[in-house]
Amino acid sequence: MKFFDLLRLIFGNLSRRKARVALTAIGVVIGTAAVVILVSLAIGLQRNANEQLYGIGDLTQIQVYPAYDEGMYMGGGGGGCGVVVGGSSTSKPKQLTNSAIKELMALPNVQNVIPRDFMYAGAMIKYERLESWGNMIGVGTSDLAELGLEAQQGITTLQKGTIIIGAEISKNFYDPRLRPGQEPPLPPDLYDKNLKFIYTKVDKDGNEIRKTVTYRVVGVIKGTRGESDWSIYMGLDDVKAINEWTMGKRINYNQTGYAQVIVKVDEVDNVLSVNEQIVAMGFQAFTPQSFVQGINNFYMILQVIFGGVGAIALLVAAIGIANTMAMAILERTREIGLMKAVGATNRDVLGIFLGEAAGIGFIGGLGGVAIGWLAGQGLNVIAIVYLAGQTAQQGGPPPSIAVYTPLWLPAFALVFSTVIGLLSGLYPALRAATMIPVLALKYE
Repeated sequence: MKFFDLLRLIFGNLSRRKARVALTAIGVVIGTAAVVILVSLAIGLQRNANEQLYGIGDLTQIQVYPAYDEGMYMGGGGGGCGVVVGGSSTSKPKQLTNSAIKELMALPNVQNVIPRDFMYAGAMIKYERLESWGNMIGVGTSDLAELGLEAQQGITTLQKGTIIIGAEISKNFYDPRLRPGQEPPLPPDLYDKNLKFIYTKVDKDGNEIRKTVTYRVVGVIKGTRGESDWSIYMGLDDVKAINEWTMGKRINYNQTGYAQVIVKVDEVDNVLSVNEQIVAMGFQAFTPQSFVQGINNFYMILQVIFGGVGAIALLVAAIGIANTMAMAILERTREIGLMKAVGATNRDVLGIFLGEAAGIGFIGGLGGVAIGWLAGQGLNVIAIVYLAGQTAQQGGPPPSIAVYTPLWLPAFALVFSTVIGLLSGLYPALRAATMIPVLALKYE
């Protein structure tokens, strides 16, 4: 029997029993729609979570610290940072010296290694009558674009005596002479303005010593919802000079090392492997990508669970298909015998009944994909409205999508439903193919 003759016979048989085929296909429709909706929901939640997580930092960066043992502490004053780590205070950590930076730079997939240091002195920032504070960071690069930062105003390049501030720094400024009940001043526009930094330290006799340095703001960083929004960036040499004044001695990074370095990786997919190599070298390393990876793993499990729930409905539908095909064989026993008597082979009969079973699965799959996609779009609108209201109260960007159906999912669901139908009709089709023609013609 030719292939197209086989197809014509299959569709002819299905069209003769429209009501039975439709009722059987409803189970497949429900199962397929459940798979499409639930998996789309899990994928949409994953995409939404990733969008929110992108605010925690550049996912291609790795923050590297000296390998302090338990009990050790690295501190920074006045807008710097303190890192509490584990061991005894007598242990010597592996330092982030210039030679260590060369080792990090030699790792595969590493684009750049940028040292950072923090201000050890307390500092009051003054602009006209306003005062403020900030997280002051010295970076070992002349262009903050290497850290993935973009300028909202001005430039991202640093020179001696210049600073670049985060988008939210101006909100820290206040008027110390403001009386109760008076309106606070609006955040000033600090771009291309001179800011006075009044550094403070205490000498051996307990006397407070101050030092005033003026810096010009040459750029304002575009908001990232991360550390850079509330940070003040300056050249590493400027920070080193103030730290030497604070401690009263020279700093040799070849001996003491840097407080932190940023390792820039070429691709997000390579970050975790580079992170593992850095830890193996004896340093502490942290990357936001580890959080994203954990979230993605969770949602992958969620997709499998949701897909499994829909697959259960498809398995129930498979029992219905098997029952329908078994009844069809009983009703068409004489027809099977007649086909064999006129020359149909076992393979031809097997192909007809398997094709009918697969056709029921295919028809149900088409309906399920259509209903699942439409239901997903409706659920998407409702979920976005609800989530947008939640984020408006809590702050942060509204979600762009809640239910997402990738192109591969409808195709997979359609193929899966067809295969389920094919497998469900396998036993009845084998029974039909192995019937003895004489006995089948005598069947009443």
